Amino acid sequence: MGASQDFRLTPGKRVLFLTKDPEKIRLQLQGKLSLYMKDLTVDDLLDDVNTDAMTPNWVCFDWKPSEIAKNAYAGLVVNGERLFAERALMDGNFEVIVSGRRKGTGSSRETAAQCEKWSGIKLAVAESFAPIHARNNINLGTLMGTYAMVERLQKGESVSLDEFLSGHDPVTQEIIRHGGLFPFSGALERGEVAPPKRHTPKRPMTMGEKMLASHLLPGSGSDYVAPGDAVMVRVDAGYSHEYTTAQVHAFLAEEYGVDYRLADPSNFAVFEDHLIYATGVPAMAPFAKKIERLREMQREFQKHTGVRDYSAKDGKSPGICHQVAREEFLLPGQLVQATDSHTCMGGGSNALAYGVGATEYAALVKSGLTLATCAESIRFNLVGTLHPSVTAKDVMLYILLHYAKPQETLDRYMEFGGPGLASLSMDERATLANMATECVAKSGICEGDESTVDWIAERRPDLTRDAIRSKIVNPDPDAVYGGGVYTIDLSVIQPMVATPGDPDHGVPSDPTNGANVSDIGQVRIDIAYAGSCTAGKEVDQDLYAAVLGEAVRAGRKIHEGVEFFIQFGSKNVEEYCRKKGYLEIYEQVGAKVVPPGCGACIGCGPGVSSKSTQTSVSAINRNFRGRSGPGRLYLASPLTVAASAVTGVISSYREGMFLGAK
Repeated sequence: MGASQDFRLTPGKRVLFLTKDPEKIRLQLQGKLSLYMKDLTVDDLLDDVNTDAMTPNWVCFDWKPSEIAKNAYAGLVVNGERLFAERALMDGNFEVIVSGRRKGTGSSRETAAQCEKWSGIKLAVAESFAPIHARNNINLGTLMGTYAMVERLQKGESVSLDEFLSGHDPVTQEIIRHGGLFPFSGALERGEVAPPKRHTPKRPMTMGEKMLASHLLPGSGSDYVAPGDAVMVRVDAGYSHEYTTAQVHAFLAEEYGVDYRLADPSNFAVFEDHLIYATGVPAMAPFAKKIERLREMQREFQKHTGVRDYSAKDGKSPGICHQVAREEFLLPGQLVQATDSHTCMGGGSNALAYGVGATEYAALVKSGLTLATCAESIRFNLVGTLHPSVTAKDVMLYILLHYAKPQETLDRYMEFGGPGLASLSMDERATLANMATECVAKSGICEGDESTVDWIAERRPDLTRDAIRSKIVNPDPDAVYGGGVYTIDLSVIQPMVATPGDPDHGVPSDPTNGANVSDIGQVRIDIAYAGSCTAGKEVDQDLYAAVLGEAVRAGRKIHEGVEFFIQFGSKNVEEYCRKKGYLEIYEQVGAKVVPPGCGACIGCGPGVSSKSTQTSVSAINRNFRGRSGPGRLYLASPLTVAASAVTGVISSYREGMFLGAK
């Protein structure tokens, strides 16, 4: 679609409506039903179409977009069967796809956008899009529009390109005009286009705004940014993993030639953490060759570019990328981008960090620069202190229920501060930032303080405390928060459990009901999983060990019929547990210890369910259908997961519960 062209449906092409009625989707795919936007409302359409549904983990093993497209929407399962058969979207002659609210939630995997693009979809329509998924569409050249546009297209009318530009910043408009990021980048290099000069006046700024402004390239105009500003910025650090590096490598070779070079490879890294234990899962066995090819391509990329290497040694990963990054190289005030939606975990260390797709990462790793749009901020002032049976995970499940579900956090910087934040450890702050992506936010950022300095100084002897302190960025006192300012009293939050399907399905426990989480009834479990970037940190291990240590003193073990897996976020966390004596406690109760890595969180390691009849309670960050096997998956805090492993039912923990305390 050229700059002067209008968009209209190609004769013979169709519109696919993802309705809440799966039978209507099936009939459309079979060519037996045609629907019209004029007869539908947003409430008829499927909400929260997540990236796991569009391209589940095993689809991502095919790194070529044309291969990925064959299994578009393979994760949309009804009654145990795929709603979209292989090639269903490719062969359905569709050009427009329409869904409901919050399209593209979940992982940042660009494969979700690619599966539509390479199936012939030119226009994606939804009431709202997750920010990373929206950016992936833009970078690939897939247009995004409104329901009113669909009505017009189905009447045979056309939609001008200018209408698709509405609401976007000037740089994004240029990317759309050029048909994607790579064509735009080429035009930029040739001097055919230039980022617009900005004239944002001096203004008080939030943390996200200040961090973005501090990375502006010289000659950008104003030294200040405001929501909606499109800016060219330098990137301090970034990383990819074996799930995504193959595409980055292939895209760079295709765009810049096989001899391409990176401007500063020392700022970037590769990790082998996501698929390290995948072949140990029976469901993953058929994909062993594809997984090994992904590993080979990452090794080729690392050797070719010279980026930092966090590959597995002797079959053991050094740890999950987000955890290792905060331990070893991420610092306050930095701008960090990586090919994973939980990159925002770096915000716990007072950095601006967020995930991007493979195309965007390939472009920024090549030059060390990227285009960014300043988001609005929403502030959470934390007051009070958490009850001993409540954790940061419960806080985020509370925020997901009350603020993310009504879309108040959508595409915003979630900023955390206040005296309540100061009461939380750095690991708990990392949990807050990590799960900003579950809130469909742009990123999560915690204010920095002396706890920030202490934690980093302990792990970075090459830096002085003053040097670390000087990097901290906190908001201006009169900063403006377009998303609002909310006070959350930590003392009133109860242990939370998210019921299967989405992390915003939170249910609080009744503290007067003893161990059981009353509002969900007595839910018996088959699997308990304690790990992931969200819940494999040192403080998480402290929580698991506290519950299990009490169980040991009470003569209790893991409940009969329950498998309990504990996985470390990094080799450093594993060593911490060894020194603290936690490994002995885990062994005494019968827990199964798993070396560092992502594992069950993405369905690629011990702890995944194998049957739809199984029920799991997990400390991971998201529980979309099929995310960690075919069974029912509940989300909960480290305390609840450990307590449930002992009781055999989903149980909120209170100190002394195994020792007869009332």
